[in-house]
Amino acid sequence: MARTATIERTTSETDITVKLNIDGSGESSIATGVGFFDHMLTLFAKHGLFDLEISAKGDLEVDGHHTVEDVGICLGQAFDQALGGKEGIARYGFFILPMDEALATVSLDISGRPFLAYNLDMTASKVGGFDTDLTHEFFQAFITNAGVSMHVRLQSGTNPHHVIEAVFKAFARALDVATIPDPRRTGVQSTKGIL
Repeated sequence: MARTATIERTTSETDITVKLNIDGSGESSIATGVGFFDHMLTLFAKHGLFDLEISAKGDLEVDGHHTVEDVGICLGQAFDQALGGKEGIARYGFFILPMDEALATVSLDISGRPFLAYNLDMTASKVGGFDTDLTHEFFQAFITNAGVSMHVRLQSGTNPHHVIEAVFKAFARALDVATIPDPRRTGVQSTKGIL
């Protein structure tokens, strides 16, 4: 069964289409109008081996907030839809990733219970035209809509580009591990019988 999803979302602030194939090869076509964010989503697809198309038009004349947050909403919904009942998946994933001086860990549980623990202090800085505090907004939107509990920990790092890139790559790798089907597993990985 194909684990794919297409999500379309139009508001007065954004117009977004996300196409996802969880069992891809890392191919992507990303156009949000926010260059650094496009870069992060491209490497997310590559490192998670997800095929991903994202087309987003937003009110960038205001700032990137609505675009980044709404892409997180749509991407979270796409993963939730593509995973269906979540039967047979590993459910848990984690990855520790170095990026030069930055070292980030992402641990996650596809539990149906959204929760984000996040220790990055990225206030009041920019990478290119990207407000670095929007990283939190993206992840909060994603986990809320995907039903994921996620812990993001930065052990070290001073360069905002390296820090955010380490987090996105660790996120991709952890999500890949959590979504991999295991033929030994039947049903969902919960004693409750439902996630």
